[in-house]
Amino acid sequence: MPNAMPADDQPVIVGVDDGPRQEEIVRFAARQAEHRGSQLRIAHAIRYPLPGGSTTDSRERDLAAEAGARLVQRYEDLVRSEFPGLSVTGELPMGSAAAVLIERSGEAGLLVVGHRGSGGFPRLPLGSVSWQVATHARCPVAVVRPGGTSGPPDRRVVVGADLTDGSLEALDFAYREAGLLGVRLEVVHGLHHAGMVPTGPIGMVPPDFAALDDEPREFLEKEIARRRDRYPSVEVDLRIEHTRPATLLAETSRDAALLIVGSRGRSGVKRLLLGSVSGEVLHTAECPVVVVPGQDGD
Repeated sequence: MPNAMPADDQPVIVGVDDGPRQEEIVRFAARQAEHRGSQLRIAHAIRYPLPGGSTTDSRERDLAAEAGARLVQRYEDLVRSEFPGLSVTGELPMGSAAAVLIERSGEAGLLVVGHRGSGGFPRLPLGSVSWQVATHARCPVAVVRPGGTSGPPDRRVVVGADLTDGSLEALDFAYREAGLLGVRLEVVHGLHHAGMVPTGPIGMVPPDFAALDDEPREFLEKEIARRRDRYPSVEVDLRIEHTRPATLLAETSRDAALLIVGSRGRSGVKRLLLGSVSGEVLHTAECPVVVVPGQDGD
């Protein structure tokens, strides 16, 4: 059973559109808000004027607002029916979906978006709304692929960890998620070295894999030990394998409740890139992916 946790003042915000299977994304967001004891906000951004439209066309604006209101009301009704104890509100901000959600991220504890966009845009491929939000948001962002959220929420949480300070924020978030859900935490580190690929000259000395394991294992075991007192109920497994990190994370995402990865930061050049591992798993993971932003600064 999930652990009892204090109420969170920061809401969970989910961006919705009129695409298929949005109910799964809303249910995922509602479960997240319920576990946190926080409010759920359902946001549908109204882009106005529409492409080719006029800012003076009030009828067009009213029709867009009415359609958006019906959409949000439908999902509000769903949440009130299936999560009767949860506080839920809807909102219809004006503007592009990505810009609206990024702006809202400053007040949210978690943003939830669909894998192919949300918040008033047509269903766009990852790389538009979802990619922009995951890259620029100031809070963690959950990217949900409809069809990948079925099954009971009492399985395990997976977190990708490396040897940088940036991954520690993702590790902290993962511990909290595992505690909220009352599930096991799997800390995963993919150890990939150029010497592992047999492309060197004949007679090349192979790498000492045991020695390569020592540094990441010692680092991660120390970080796990540091969190033991704060999260005494969370059972942790450490998995280190000699393979590409993104490949390992995609494999371990099967049947997981969540896969959590860190981003590179929120300012300077780092805002332009999620990082090769985080970006790849958004496309390949078989469960919802949460991207946790790094610290400000380069």
